[in-house]
Amino acid sequence: MPAPALRNDTLAPAVIDALKARFGEALSTAAAIRLQHGKDESYHAPHLPDAVVFARSTEDVADAVKICAAYKVPIIPYGTGTSLEGQVAALEGGVSIDLKEMNRVLRVSAEDLDVTVEPGVTRKQLNEHLRDTGLFFPIDPGADASIGGMASTRASGTNAVRYGTMRDNVLALKVVLPDGRVISTGRRARKSAAGYDLTRLFVGSEGTLGVITEVTLRLYGIPAAISSAMCSFATIEDAVNTVIMTIQSGIPVARIELADDVQMKAIRLHSKLDVPEAPTLWLEFHGTEASVAEQAEAVQAIAKEFGGNDFSWTTLPEDRKKLWQARHDAAYANKTLAPGKQMWATDVCVPISRLAECISETKKDIAGSFMLAPLVGHVGDGNFHLTLMLDPDDPKDVAEAERLNERLVARALAMDGTCTGEHGVGYGKIQFLEAEHGEALSVMRTLKRALDPDNIMNPGKIVRV
Repeated sequence: MPAPALRNDTLAPAVIDALKARFGEALSTAAAIRLQHGKDESYHAPHLPDAVVFARSTEDVADAVKICAAYKVPIIPYGTGTSLEGQVAALEGGVSIDLKEMNRVLRVSAEDLDVTVEPGVTRKQLNEHLRDTGLFFPIDPGADASIGGMASTRASGTNAVRYGTMRDNVLALKVVLPDGRVISTGRRARKSAAGYDLTRLFVGSEGTLGVITEVTLRLYGIPAAISSAMCSFATIEDAVNTVIMTIQSGIPVARIELADDVQMKAIRLHSKLDVPEAPTLWLEFHGTEASVAEQAEAVQAIAKEFGGNDFSWTTLPEDRKKLWQARHDAAYANKTLAPGKQMWATDVCVPISRLAECISETKKDIAGSFMLAPLVGHVGDGNFHLTLMLDPDDPKDVAEAERLNERLVARALAMDGTCTGEHGVGYGKIQFLEAEHGEALSVMRTLKRALDPDNIMNPGKIVRV
């Protein structure tokens, strides 16, 4: 891990005094606390804030923001620290606002299929709270991320092919703006044509426009029947073509995940599963017992056309949990193959019709490289990842990882795809936005300047001002 980035200048004593007077013991300037809040789960170098405020309410957040705004001090919202593009790094120092203690489920409306939570509620905590209602929240990035962080990065995960991403499932937000004002971006109605869609503006804004302090979400009924399956293939092209045919056939599959042979080797070692070290699809079907069986049989027939082997499924909850936990642990499993290395997780997404071509060309790049780079992805919606295993202190490793990543992003953009399907921009992908958005990037800067003229909200992320 690269050494933490420290600033030569620190916060003026007046800022610390004002924060201390308001927050008392809920303010910390301890080095260990600052280090924890200056890094995420990526290989990116930590950048420490000068202080950390532990907020417990919207009022706390608003007061912290007003103090920072008065002194033009940077503000960095912090959830669980599971981001992957340096979103929580304090590039210019400032104050990290930790939202983990804002972790209450405020309201559940089973009749309306929605819920309002504070930003520190995690996805697992929410679904545990909902367990007895017969409802669930489907968005599931691999980490047990906070709902506020998931909204801020426009997260998705394995269920996105059926249930969409955070963009599709956030109904309304409460946000503290850079000047300390508190706004609500919408109401609980399932649709509205009243004014600008501010909810979509803040979803995916990564804390650059304001701090999210409440989130209202769509919920779904827990399916009457759920079946999970795995199927291996001789080639990754056969696996991807099975995915494309399944989606184009209109089969309402809930999850389709892909892992290449290298990733399956890591999973086999880490999760102790008896699985082939071959390109593999994970699948899941939701519905009634009859519809789940029908879906599984239809996909099995498609997989057979492309040489799929050992297509087997299970409805037992404990077996399904074991299969999907292995998938969620895929990134961590890669450390089994490369002890001591750090993970650089790439994250492109392309139209489903270009997926096989994009993955095939990417695999050729990896075959010609010395770098270990397992491939895994939410291929049901065209999103896949390479996990580049590197030593951040080795210039050769870093140069090769940058080369592979730049080629991958350029390839995705050439196919009318995106540089990030779900991880977000942070400062790790900021250099690709001009190629992806062109003149639209200037509109983003205009919005940023209008809402945050002093550039105090998570500066250095998404757009450079």
